[in-house]
Amino acid sequence: MSMDWINEAKRIFCMDKPKHFTNYKHCEECEEHDQTLVNSSIDTISLEELGNPGWDPICFSSAEGKKFYMPALIRLSLETIDDDFYFGQLLFHLEADGANNNLFISCNSEQREYIKTFIEYIILQHSEQLVIQHYENEALRVQEIWSNA
Repeated sequence: MSMDWINEAKRIFCMDKPKHFTNYKHCEECEEHDQTLVNSSIDTISLEELGNPGWDPICFSSAEGKKFYMPALIRLSLETIDDDFYFGQLLFHLEADGANNNLFISCNSEQREYIKTFIEYIILQHSEQLVIQHYENEALRVQEIWSNA
């Protein structure tokens, strides 16, 4: 029996929506990214808002904001596995600065275990896509970080 990744993420990362996601008073870019995240939901946010690695609001988000949107990041990774491959961006967020990454540190053991298991699922079930998209090394590095849960 396969896991319902999205609903499991919604259960494990269930939390109140943060009032703000970025240091929105820092600059116009932070304010714009904050508004994008404030005005979206985990069910409606899409590649339109998150699909550009050079203009990705999640890069500016607090760890709490990343955890809030984790179900959406999982959904986008699964929905785009064969084409736009959002999973590559998710790996970037999950790797950050390794074991010192604020998302990793802020996650509880159940959340860390879920992310570790999701990465392993992608590595095992979608290895061909990882190779085609040139993310096999990143996936293994991120797996190692999150395996230290």
